[in-house]
Amino acid sequence: MRQGAFAAGAMLVALLCHALPAQALGQKKLAWFDQPPTDAVALARNGQAAKLYVDSADHAGVLRAAGDLRADIARVSAAEPVLNKDGKPTGADVVIIGTIGKSALIDQLVAEGKLDVSAIKGKWEGWQVQTLRKPLPGVERALVIAGSDKRGTIFGIYEMSEQIGVSPWNWWADVPAAKHANVYASASAPVSDAPVVQYRGIFLNDEAPALTDWVKQRYGGFNHQFYEKVYELILRMRGNYLWPAMWGKAFYDDDKQNGKVADEYGVVIGTSHHEPMMRAHDEWRRYGGGKPWDYNRAPEALREFWTQGMRVSQGQEKVITLGMRGDGDEPMSEGANVSLLERIVTDQRKIIAKEVNPDVTKVPQVWALYKEVQEYYEKGMRVPDDVMLLWCDDNWGNIRRLPTAAERKRAGGAGVYYHFDYVGGPRSYKWLNVTPLPKVWEQMHLAWQYQANRMWIVNVGDLKPMEVPIEFFLTYAWNPAAWPAERLPDYLKLWATREFGPEHADDIADIVGKYAKYNGRRKPEQLEPTTYSLVNYNEAQRIVDDYNAIAARAEKISAALPVDKRDAFFQLVLYPVKASAVVNDLYVTAGLNQLYGVQGRAATNDLAARARALFAEDAELARRYQEDISGGKWHHMMSQTHLGYTYWNQPPRNVMPPVTQMQVPKAADMGVAVEGSAMAWPGRETGVLSLPTLDVFDKKAVFLDVFNRGQQPFDYTISASEPWITLDKPTGKVTNQQRVLVNARWAEVPEGVSSATLTISGADVKTTVKVPLRKPAGAGAMTGFIETGGVVSMEAEHYTRAVAADQRNWLKIPDHGRTLSGMTTLPADAPAEERPRMRLEYEMQLFNAGKVEVQTTLAPTQKFQPGAGLRYAISIDDEAPQIINIHADGSERAWERTVSDGATVLTSRHQVDKPGKHTLKFWAVDPGVVLQKLVLNAGGQRPSYLGPPESPRQ
Repeated sequence: MRQGAFAAGAMLVALLCHALPAQALGQKKLAWFDQPPTDAVALARNGQAAKLYVDSADHAGVLRAAGDLRADIARVSAAEPVLNKDGKPTGADVVIIGTIGKSALIDQLVAEGKLDVSAIKGKWEGWQVQTLRKPLPGVERALVIAGSDKRGTIFGIYEMSEQIGVSPWNWWADVPAAKHANVYASASAPVSDAPVVQYRGIFLNDEAPALTDWVKQRYGGFNHQFYEKVYELILRMRGNYLWPAMWGKAFYDDDKQNGKVADEYGVVIGTSHHEPMMRAHDEWRRYGGGKPWDYNRAPEALREFWTQGMRVSQGQEKVITLGMRGDGDEPMSEGANVSLLERIVTDQRKIIAKEVNPDVTKVPQVWALYKEVQEYYEKGMRVPDDVMLLWCDDNWGNIRRLPTAAERKRAGGAGVYYHFDYVGGPRSYKWLNVTPLPKVWEQMHLAWQYQANRMWIVNVGDLKPMEVPIEFFLTYAWNPAAWPAERLPDYLKLWATREFGPEHADDIADIVGKYAKYNGRRKPEQLEPTTYSLVNYNEAQRIVDDYNAIAARAEKISAALPVDKRDAFFQLVLYPVKASAVVNDLYVTAGLNQLYGVQGRAATNDLAARARALFAEDAELARRYQEDISGGKWHHMMSQTHLGYTYWNQPPRNVMPPVTQMQVPKAADMGVAVEGSAMAWPGRETGVLSLPTLDVFDKKAVFLDVFNRGQQPFDYTISASEPWITLDKPTGKVTNQQRVLVNARWAEVPEGVSSATLTISGADVKTTVKVPLRKPAGAGAMTGFIETGGVVSMEAEHYTRAVAADQRNWLKIPDHGRTLSGMTTLPADAPAEERPRMRLEYEMQLFNAGKVEVQTTLAPTQKFQPGAGLRYAISIDDEAPQIINIHADGSERAWERTVSDGATVLTSRHQVDKPGKHTLKFWAVDPGVVLQKLVLNAGGQRPSYLGPPESPRQ
């Protein structure tokens, strides 16, 4: 990688990133629609468009992209530009497009000193935009788009398209371009850029049924007409690389034009981690003669098979995958060994030398260290130094390994294969985006810092549901320095402004960020009726309320948008938000239905009916997406099943979670249930019910439910033993159930009082409920986090003090957490602190001495460097820090738990000698560890998925 060649572009973007236009994500403003700078080039004005000039000798992809710019100007302004592929530029305003060394016009401007391209010359994919005054005879003003190579010019062209308001998703998500009477471009000083990551691409994978059925209906198959749309999308997002669809597909065999057209467009083709030598695996089924996919048993047939892969892609830009996995993307047989794989690679390179270039080191090659292949590497397998090492994540967005200092010196460099979609254990996830952008940022920031910057490729499944993370992945790959962690909140705001305008941009950004964050807590395919606690911390209802709140906001925005933007909004925002909300509501409703059935509530049947309605709503949303939106353009695209998983693989049809239906007696029959307990009164195992403790420090209300076990309604009354207990509904009529909030007027509560009692009467029965309270003496003088309910729960970013060391510092990654944000250390590649000094301190108030546990929630970071595992340390006050290895449990079961939970949760044990003020300290040991939450359990923590809500602070 020419690291130095990219530094100037990175620095330029970093300097310019604070003056961002609405139409581009992270670039200096080049387009105006009114009040343009002096001498701006009028791309369209008063119904007239500037002429576009490109050299017919330039690359075919440049000529084609210039045609896109012509169409984009017409799309925005309704003025139709003329595209001249030869001829002398004339006119008051012209656009000159070309590649250095391929465009006579560009080379003439350079030779005459009119255009300085030293900032991009010789760079990989460098582009430059500049407006010139009187550059040629007969030309008053010119917008010049120059590229260092084919794709550099193409990226400069698409930069202008995006700046004038054409989204990269204008076709793939039907995002309309705003109309303007006048369109201007201005860059009096040259604006240039070039990428940091050399190969930046997507992998169409796990593409059935949704994408496959859509393609079959629209194009008849995965042919070049389909792939042209993919190529253009990749280039508009400044990507350059594609692993084509491969479930029963064969890119070069299904349509002989696929590879040729890709090369013309300028997209580099590769094949997936288990498809070596430019051959799709399905081609072996077609042409392998029934021979085994086994190099020991069919070496000659496989060599001939691979030779044909080189011939069919002859002369086309590609990155060749080396190595071999077992048949069907499985591990090789137990007899496979390092020496065999090394022989396979050696023989493959002989074929490359014969068929492509005798100097095989000049041919881009990659070895994907996927799953067990990484183990072969760790056991000593090596490939030649010029071969790129493609490190992989764990299929769940957590990178398994990054280059060591020694590996960073390899000529072939390194890259990362990442996932937004996966088919496999512990559960496949294919339906919607479940990977929050802050998580993508944190993991790919590690990749950048560890110099795995030769290739970033991401599995995007069916492509359509992953629009937002795809673009972020490619944007970040272009220049990570332009997007430091503190700018992460800006990204979605810029994206929302570009797609839908500024009026609702902040809200849209918040909604899109939140739905991915919520899905990242637990992927929809992994939900169960009891995933979130139905009784503790009001957790399940809070989850449903969170989703429904953003869905309601999205509905409101949709109704307020112009009609022409609603189809795009449905695809990019409303459907994923609403569908996610419905699915979470469905599972919680099914869980409550089962709980209510055990408690004998008459409302059980209502919840069964509600679950069925939500199940139907899920189907209706998909129908609307596929049949109503954009005139039915996206038929089949939301056909991925996502309800009713029973093991790792998808169910053949969506199946509603089971619900309880019960026969309800006619006579009224009162029951009582309280927050924090699955028990209900009356019941065989129910004594006196007790509410969670009312606490002066958080002043939160708790609830009880008065419910009916019969059909006939009844009246109820609730009386409190103390006058300062408050009830929002002390009397009423119950048909099915009534929730009553219980709290206290704390100013009237005497210090030291520990309990009160409620008496509940109705349907000729009576019961009592305990109300524990806490109002200790001197409460107002306490500072820090306050223990309530026997726990102290603290979000990572709410530290009291952050102590750094030497050249290291703490970094907040906004929203990188299941409940709030994450805290990590920089530099990301700093050496470990064997004697920890860096720490985050959290002051807290405890009310008892004794043994406590500290539950530490971390991002599920994998052991991305050789060694025993990543470590942190924890201590209370002045005790010696306990160093804890995050990866001490290397079992598959432990890994499945962390990726399913979207977090690693570990527990340490401590002794507190006295009540009062204490300081919990989180110590940094290894880099790459991300702290999200700390919970000190003083004996009161109740089971829940996300842990107790944050404790009050004073």
